[in-house]
Amino acid sequence: MMAASQLRRDKKSTAAHLKADLKRTDNSSALRQLQELLDSVLNPERGSDPESLEWCKWLLAGGDGFEDFCRTVRSYDNATLCGLVWTANFVAYRCRTCGISPCMSLCAECFNNGDHTGHDFNMFRSQAGGACDCGDGNVMRESGFCRRHRLKTGENVPSVPRDLLLMSEMVLPRFIITIIQYLRDGYTEPESAADRDLQKVLQQLESHISLLEELTKMGGAMRTVLTKILTNQQTFKELSMGQEENVYAKRSYEKYLSALKSSGLVSVEEKGAGGAGAGAADTAAGAGALSLLGATAAASLEDSIKEEDQDGLQGVGQRKRVKLSSTTKDPSIMDTLKHKCFLEELLFWTIKYEFPQKMVTFLLNMLPDQDYKITFTKTFVQHYAFIMKTLMKSHESDTMSNRIVHISVQLFSNEELARHVTEECQLLDIMVTVLLYMMESCLIKSELQDEENNRHVVVNCGEALLKNNTYWPLVSDFINILSHQSVAKRFLEDHSLLLLWMSFVSFFQGMNLNKRELNEHVEFESQTYYAAFAAELEACAQPMWGLLTHCKVKDTQEYTKTLVRYCLETLQMWFDAIGFVDEPAPNQLTFHLPLHRYYAMFLSKGVKCQGLDLDSLLPDQEMLMKIMVHPLQIQASLSEIHSNMWVRNGLQIKGQAMTYVQSHFCNSMIDPDIYLLQVCASRLDPDYFISSVFERFKVVDLLTMASQHQNAVLDSEQERPMLEGALTFLVILCSLRIHLGMSDDEILRAEMVSQLCMNDRTHSSLLDLIPENPNPKSGVVPGSCSFEEMLSAVADFKAPVFEPGGSMQQGMYTPKAEVWEKEFDPIMVILRTVYRRDVQSAMDRYGAFLKQSGVHTGNPWPPYKERTPLHPCYRGLARLLHCKTLHIVIFTLLYKIWMDHQNMSEHVLCMVLYLIELGMDNQVQEDKLEEEPCIEEHCHDSWFPGTSLLSNLHHVINFVRVRVPETAPEVERKRERERDRETPASTSADSSSFGQNLREAQVFSLVAERRRKFQEIINRSNHEASQAVRPKSSSSRCLPPGSPPQLVTEILEIRESMLSLLVKLHQKLSAKQNSLSLSWLAEVDPGRHEHGDGITAIERILAKAASRSRHSKRCLQEICGKVCPPIPPKMTSPGDKSMNKEERRQRARERQQKLLAEFASRQKSFMETAMDVESPEADAVMDVGSAEPLDSEILYDCVICGQSGPSTEDRPTGLVVLLQASSVLGHRCRSDTPKRLPTTDEEHIYPEDTCGATHDVRLTLMQRYFKDSSCLQSVSIGWDGGVYVQTCGHTLHIDCHKSYMESLRNDQVLQGFSVDKGEFTCPLCRQFANSVLPCRPGRGTETGAWHTASNKSMSTLVKEVEDLQEQLGIFPAETNLSKEMESVIKDIKNTTQKKYMDYGKNPGSPDNDFLFMYSVARTNLELELVHRGGNLCSGGASAAAKRSCLNQLFHVLAMHMRLYSIDSAYNPWTRLTQSTHSRETEYCDEEHPEVPMLFRDVPSLLIIFILTMPQPLRKEHFTCVVKVLYSLQYTQALAALSIRISREERQAWCNIGAAKKNMPNSDKSWESLLGHVISELTKAKNVYDTSSEETSVLNSSVWSPQSVEFTLQQFCLPFLRLSCLLQHHLYGDSLPGCPMEEEFSLLIGCLGLVGSVKSSVPMSSAAYLEWNSNAYDLIAQWCSEVIALLDTPTQQSASLLVQDPQWTAPRLLQLPDNYNTIFQYYHRKSCSSCGKTPKDPALCLVCGAFVCLKGHCCKQQGVCECVLHSQHCGAATGIFLLINASVIIIIRGHRFCLWGSVYLDAHGEEDRDLRRGKPLYLCEERYRVLEQQWVSHTFDHINKRWGPHYNGL
Repeated sequence: MMAASQLRRDKKSTAAHLKADLKRTDNSSALRQLQELLDSVLNPERGSDPESLEWCKWLLAGGDGFEDFCRTVRSYDNATLCGLVWTANFVAYRCRTCGISPCMSLCAECFNNGDHTGHDFNMFRSQAGGACDCGDGNVMRESGFCRRHRLKTGENVPSVPRDLLLMSEMVLPRFIITIIQYLRDGYTEPESAADRDLQKVLQQLESHISLLEELTKMGGAMRTVLTKILTNQQTFKELSMGQEENVYAKRSYEKYLSALKSSGLVSVEEKGAGGAGAGAADTAAGAGALSLLGATAAASLEDSIKEEDQDGLQGVGQRKRVKLSSTTKDPSIMDTLKHKCFLEELLFWTIKYEFPQKMVTFLLNMLPDQDYKITFTKTFVQHYAFIMKTLMKSHESDTMSNRIVHISVQLFSNEELARHVTEECQLLDIMVTVLLYMMESCLIKSELQDEENNRHVVVNCGEALLKNNTYWPLVSDFINILSHQSVAKRFLEDHSLLLLWMSFVSFFQGMNLNKRELNEHVEFESQTYYAAFAAELEACAQPMWGLLTHCKVKDTQEYTKTLVRYCLETLQMWFDAIGFVDEPAPNQLTFHLPLHRYYAMFLSKGVKCQGLDLDSLLPDQEMLMKIMVHPLQIQASLSEIHSNMWVRNGLQIKGQAMTYVQSHFCNSMIDPDIYLLQVCASRLDPDYFISSVFERFKVVDLLTMASQHQNAVLDSEQERPMLEGALTFLVILCSLRIHLGMSDDEILRAEMVSQLCMNDRTHSSLLDLIPENPNPKSGVVPGSCSFEEMLSAVADFKAPVFEPGGSMQQGMYTPKAEVWEKEFDPIMVILRTVYRRDVQSAMDRYGAFLKQSGVHTGNPWPPYKERTPLHPCYRGLARLLHCKTLHIVIFTLLYKIWMDHQNMSEHVLCMVLYLIELGMDNQVQEDKLEEEPCIEEHCHDSWFPGTSLLSNLHHVINFVRVRVPETAPEVERKRERERDRETPASTSADSSSFGQNLREAQVFSLVAERRRKFQEIINRSNHEASQAVRPKSSSSRCLPPGSPPQLVTEILEIRESMLSLLVKLHQKLSAKQNSLSLSWLAEVDPGRHEHGDGITAIERILAKAASRSRHSKRCLQEICGKVCPPIPPKMTSPGDKSMNKEERRQRARERQQKLLAEFASRQKSFMETAMDVESPEADAVMDVGSAEPLDSEILYDCVICGQSGPSTEDRPTGLVVLLQASSVLGHRCRSDTPKRLPTTDEEHIYPEDTCGATHDVRLTLMQRYFKDSSCLQSVSIGWDGGVYVQTCGHTLHIDCHKSYMESLRNDQVLQGFSVDKGEFTCPLCRQFANSVLPCRPGRGTETGAWHTASNKSMSTLVKEVEDLQEQLGIFPAETNLSKEMESVIKDIKNTTQKKYMDYGKNPGSPDNDFLFMYSVARTNLELELVHRGGNLCSGGASAAAKRSCLNQLFHVLAMHMRLYSIDSAYNPWTRLTQSTHSRETEYCDEEHPEVPMLFRDVPSLLIIFILTMPQPLRKEHFTCVVKVLYSLQYTQALAALSIRISREERQAWCNIGAAKKNMPNSDKSWESLLGHVISELTKAKNVYDTSSEETSVLNSSVWSPQSVEFTLQQFCLPFLRLSCLLQHHLYGDSLPGCPMEEEFSLLIGCLGLVGSVKSSVPMSSAAYLEWNSNAYDLIAQWCSEVIALLDTPTQQSASLLVQDPQWTAPRLLQLPDNYNTIFQYYHRKSCSSCGKTPKDPALCLVCGAFVCLKGHCCKQQGVCECVLHSQHCGAATGIFLLINASVIIIIRGHRFCLWGSVYLDAHGEEDRDLRRGKPLYLCEERYRVLEQQWVSHTFDHINKRWGPHYNGL
């Protein structure tokens, strides 16, 4: 046998050799050899070295290369599932149309290869990780599978040859046990090592686990082998415990056992468990036998000691924890574990090490193997309790939670699997037990109701477990498995489980108790309420909704009955535990009543879907009375909170009130509460219920006829809101139908309408605001009708509007007109508003609609809406509206409003009328006695004869007995009366003077009434209880000593009925004495009064009353017939007073409107002047001399000091300007179509053809052959990084500006700009600026003279220009003005980067400076042209011209440039105007000659000439310069053209030209000139040689004279445009507009180039030439300069000749229509500079560069890549699309802002951060707006939210 040392040498041959040996039948020796080899290779004591991994790979491959082996195994892959596992932040898809399970997800590849067109899908960023479900029919429909997994690949894969995986089967078990031994070794208990570093152990294992991962990716064949090994119990036994001789393995096993022990787990040795298979079953053996009784402590002694310590740490200001000892759970669930195979121990260590990502991925990668999946799920369930224990202790609970859910969601989403483990492994028992165990760790004593003796325990919301949502993974799994019908049914059938669950829910009942602070404000506002609401929603409500989805049909009736029974039992236990009798404790409030809500929801479901009878599910009256107390307490407290009675509890109490009604919570909280109250109201005595409501709302004392009263519990300013609250609550209670008979579709519609009425909504906010049936996973809104159909039925889509400078709007939905008319329901709106202002907003919008449609113009009242009929079960609810108590309250309130008592309001009246109308529309059937006149005698004890509202309406009440303070006016009046009668005064109640009335006087006390009813009910149910529950004497009435005046009893004479009060209120509201005539009653029609104010509402009610009851009609006729003015018992008629009040209100309103209107018009006029920069002073600046009288100076207004005056040398005025570097010009291209953004690897963007690049190349080329100083005058720079100057048109004194800057510097407010960099906002229009451009002191006189035209000859003018150039620049005197000009020049230089200024060989030289100066002028001219649309056809002043300040800029630059004189020897002027032959010889001698005239850039020459001549320049001289330069430009055009035509054509043109040469005026015909140029240039052989070959190919078409003429004109146009623009700015000439085709001749006319030839024929461009000396000589001279350059290669001189001055407008890249195209290509693309995939990738929309946003990887000198790129590409302006967020950010210098998104979804909405993941499409309008802002340099002005980026983007 080979020695081990030999084996080591050659891995490949050894592996092959062993494999061959093992294949034999007798392979014992080979096996031994392999074991020895593995012993040495995988010796755990050696640590993990790469060598051993190499060995394993060779051995697995059995002599082949590992790569080949992988490929071979892959070819046998029979998996039909995708199963790709991903981790957090991976982008995946979910399609609701294809999903069976709500958790279904697909990887991008499978999604894109499947067909999901028209489906409801979205892209999402995985939070916890996940796996692709493609191919798994349990989770999704087959139609959604992708192409690869649709074919059942398994069938046609050949079976695996046995020997392929032979070695794997031998080697892998050893490999896995090695990993396990490492894990055992490395693990230390948290106690033993403070700094235990589990990460280190994991890092060493990294490569081992990666190898396992690689194996899982080889496909089905390898997974099968792995599954066999991982689940084989025999192998595990042999290897895990270690054989006798292996000391190491033994030690390792002991470590494992101690780890088990320290985890609080016992290892159960098999106690006769039937064979190996029963292992899983015996762990949960007794789990079924769970009960709530018994008394074994849940935690062992040391455990509780540990917890005490923790308590000590936590216990700052916390209440003591309670230990529960009542729930014996089966101990085996919490503390038994037994491992029988590798998989189980691997999972154990995975948990111990808190779920390392690699291990999780490996375990999940195996899932496509079915056997593995089942075994692993069982193992996972077996470890479930242990997992949760570990989670509770973990410090990284967030990460761990995500990893746990990553695994569990894959296992439990599959219904078959979930059912299997529920049946076999008691999954439900385990989950509920673990949940109980978890919550028990944070219980405290409840203080609700009876604080001392309360036996109830609740969770403490301040504990980390609740605050950090640590229970989330467990609850999420529980909800997940309850979504499977088979599992939910098991749960509902298992009564012991249900009991356990109810006890779990009761832990949350009454948690987070608020106690109202009465004295001082609470010091510390606890924020525990977030935790409380989240816990109730997630741990109680969502499982409840899960169960409810399975209780939909008749067959499931039993489930509902059982659950309701348990709810009631648990509630009863709860009432006993908190010691509740009949009254809630004052000033306590909890929003959390999950038991009530379970009860309510199952009741509702049972009645609505399962046809159960409500009464069979209800308890006795006494219990109902108890059940109603707490939900009612919440409703009253909501009102108290809004009335500021809880203000001392801080803001958080408002937060709770808002969360309670908020859209995600309302249908699990307020809706069930109100439904439960409706059920109680329909079954309890209505008088009792109504009086309870008013007592809970604390407004009983207010409900008296007396004008004054004392309220023991409320301040007077709280009375009105509380009364409004009580009435509104009653209206909601009587009119809400959500659980009382509305169908799902109707509910959806009502919800949608109420949200849309508050505000226009975007589609996504609507989806968010409408409470879905919160099985949050369901995704589909219940009901037959889809969300979209409903939306289109009730709302119109308003597409987003785009105006540049406007805010980016989103697509909105707004209610249709008929919705406002018929469906607007203010009651629903009130119920659903989180903020009170939303109710107002809905009413305002309703009012606006009525105004617009002309229905009603005043302030409308909330419209009354007819309700859907009640479900028969809830008919009793209508009795509320027909009970005497309510009628007495209504009567009292009508009376009080009519009498103008305090604390009444319009809203009170509105709700009272609403209640009356509801009562009239919901009749109770029993009353048939309606028409009989009532007999007075019977009713001396009560106010009204019966309970029917209709008959009570016309019942007259004569006398009422009231208790009033002694000081009340009623007492005074009585005294006066008694004086008149001269009977002795008597205040005693039984005064005999009114004896006859006393019998009729009504007395009423709500409280007494309620106590009486309560007593009746109690006595009926049990006799003994009444002793315990003595009705408390009206203690609230006893006033403390030293109290306000004593109460006395008085009798008021009323003699009104409800109807008469209504009529009187109508008169009062309409301010007419007889507002209702008899004729009105005759023609009344209730339908007419749908919309309107209070008057309409009263009319509608009276009309209904009259039409429904003859008696009422008679009474009404009587009342209206009397038409006498009402004489209320007050001295002053309340009518007048109220009128005054109303009038006063009205007047105040009108005054306010007037003021507002005035303010708005002022603001508008200011905005107009501010925006319209061409206000008088600016015009003057533009048109010097035309608008002004000739002798005055221009006056400027300073916007700081407000003075007006000229700009002088010592106190100069300046324009507010913004200087910014710009590369917009440099990004122009020649072609019209913008470049496309590449979205595949094949597409590219070539930057070489841009304007900036072309000019750079040209300059570099010139500098190679010509003299540097000459080069620097032959071109312009500033295409990239040129300085653009724009103004808002406002002027200020420069000294004022300095002091303004000083004040800004001292201003500590955070501004969006940096004062140190000279930035500020214009003091008038707040536009962003960073410099001030001094205005030159100007007198109108000289400009006038300079303007006149002259008739000097061309040659004289040429001479004069030459002389002017000879004049030396005079250094200006040191004045303030010149200093300012210097500083502006400095600002201009600092605006751009060094590299954009230094183009010369020696940077900083005067030549360089000179070039930069005149280029600034060129940049600004060119940009203005671009803003005018690239031509001057539109003429006039454009928007861009308003921002232009070229005149001032020119003067500043000119003053600066006069300092550089041009050496007269080299002055180009002479070379342009005279033919000098003398210099030619010396010209060629220099090494670097001057640049030939034909190579020079003509516009640059123009600007140089103008700027270097003394200012102001006469117009005739300007025209002269333009004429001379036009000749040069024209010659260049000819030369360029001559190169573009083919050799034959050249020859032909040359001949034609020669023929024409001798004709008169031949120098004005292009044929002769072209011929001349060709013949001259042909002398230099190299000009035409090479290029002709190429160009002739390009132009196969022959040139016609028209095309030649057109080409020449196009070539000269840019020069003419610039000249014209310059003339416009210098001399104020106007720019007339014209059609495109006439532009050339128009410009020629403007510039005064019109030659001597006057003809009406369209003239050729050559006709305008004016030559100073012989044209042919000049041209010959210019050509000779080119010919002299013998040493330049042909190609170059030709390219320098063919400069084409035309560029199209700058464009951003063209983007694809669908955002997904960009996203899929770029979000995983790696960065070109650092090679990694950026976390935040971004794209430059100007050049398409792909950059890392905020990436530290690409930082250079502390500057991140986006900022760097913005400097390089846009001279500090960058426009970036953030790939992962779909938004655009703008970088401008040192600031940045979020611009918005140009991609919107189908509903016109942005999806920032791709949260919703819906498909997004390019919005062309937005993109155009963006492009327009880029080109016009207006980002700074239009976007408001700028912040500094500190180079970190």
